[in-house]
Amino acid sequence: MTQKERRQAGLYFCALDPEIHEERLRAQTLIQRYNSLTPAEHQEAEEIIRSLLGSMGERCHFVPPIFFDYGSNVHIGDHSFVNSNFTALDAGRIEIGKCVFIGPNVSIYTPAHPLLAEERNTGYEQGKPVTIGDNVWIGGSVIILGGVTIGDGAVIGAGSVVTRDIPANTIAIGNPCRPLRTITEDDRVLSELGD
Repeated sequence: MTQKERRQAGLYFCALDPEIHEERLRAQTLIQRYNSLTPAEHQEAEEIIRSLLGSMGERCHFVPPIFFDYGSNVHIGDHSFVNSNFTALDAGRIEIGKCVFIGPNVSIYTPAHPLLAEERNTGYEQGKPVTIGDNVWIGGSVIILGGVTIGDGAVIGAGSVVTRDIPANTIAIGNPCRPLRTITEDDRVLSELGD
């Protein structure tokens, strides 16, 4: 098994491997180009982001600057919006659903390193997947750690550190992030817009 195959399988892999290193260099080159574009160069921006990510739905938008380790392990659904200073360390697969709003300065960290220093110093790490369901709102400056699933319709409060799964249709906040309450019809605010 190659180190890339080990990474994709969720096993410990050597991040110092030449093939892995080349993949990171490719991503960094594309990211640098993307981040340097003007707003008028939106067609080129979309071409770059589509070539960088594993998959991207229709009508998605990333506000620069962005950063990914690889990009190829990030998959995002239709109509999702990612605000500026988004960081995705995607050693593990990151699934972002449809109609997801991601605030500024959000970071997703999938790598896990060995706890023993002599093992950590070998350059081996493991990527733990992150899944964000459909219709989720991630507030600004949220950190999401590997191994976490955020259910459909959840809202994560600004500044939260998500270390464990968050149920669907739940408001969750804090460090560590904890469910506060379920989202209900009482939260409706646009009823005056009518039919």
